[in-house]
Amino acid sequence: MIEDGEEIPLLGGDVTEGLVRVGDTVRRPPGERAEMVQDLLLHLEKAGFEGAPRFLGIDSAGRHALSYIEGEVAGRPRPPWIADEERMLSVARLLRAYHDAVEPFGIPDNLPAPIEPAGLPDLNDPPELVGHQDVTPENVVFRDGRAYALIDFDMARPVSRAREAVNLMLWWAPFGADDDLDPALRGLDRPRRCRQIADAYGLAEADRRRLMGLSISLNERAWHTMKYRADTLGGGWQRMWSEGVGDDIKHRQVWLEANADAITDAML
Repeated sequence: MIEDGEEIPLLGGDVTEGLVRVGDTVRRPPGERAEMVQDLLLHLEKAGFEGAPRFLGIDSAGRHALSYIEGEVAGRPRPPWIADEERMLSVARLLRAYHDAVEPFGIPDNLPAPIEPAGLPDLNDPPELVGHQDVTPENVVFRDGRAYALIDFDMARPVSRAREAVNLMLWWAPFGADDDLDPALRGLDRPRRCRQIADAYGLAEADRRRLMGLSISLNERAWHTMKYRADTLGGGWQRMWSEGVGDDIKHRQVWLEANADAITDAML
């Protein structure tokens, strides 16, 4: 039985609304792949992976009850340590540990279709495991300056390791022109940081060679998906679109195309 109690709102996310803390638990509305996320978290617990919340059950309001993970999370405005290389490398190692733990989970059958517009081009990127796909600074819990846990698995889905590496570098290299980044993340040597991330993760050479082409395709795809979700789902998706995320994606596309060769050369 999941007990109710005083609810403390948890703020700072972009999409999921209604997150609250109750004692040492987090309550969150089920997402679009709720059953898979439940099974995934139970698998990670059984596998002994400590870097994810524990699924505790369903509360009286129909919300997922998860264990609350104590630690430090980068909100907005970003803290001064957001560009720290050792923290960045620890995120890459945590993601690799997650992948190693989740790979035996396999690729679930009968998942709901992704909420995206019809007619998007095939990425030619077959899935290898269930990835997190949202390794943003808000979704990594740090302890003692090291990435300790991933939270918010609402975007989890079957993907390739390369696609997870794209998501990782997007936020932690990070990808994008300086003018579109947090002041603490401007002026960084992004090709070098991408090489560091790839090395810390242990990314295969074949994935390093195709990663920037995949990044460009995924970024272009993101514009159409974000607009579609804003139009059909509203809520946080519409708020982000109104705040200019579509323009940010287009700016990033220009940056990715201009820097792809330098990043690939650095990773190799």
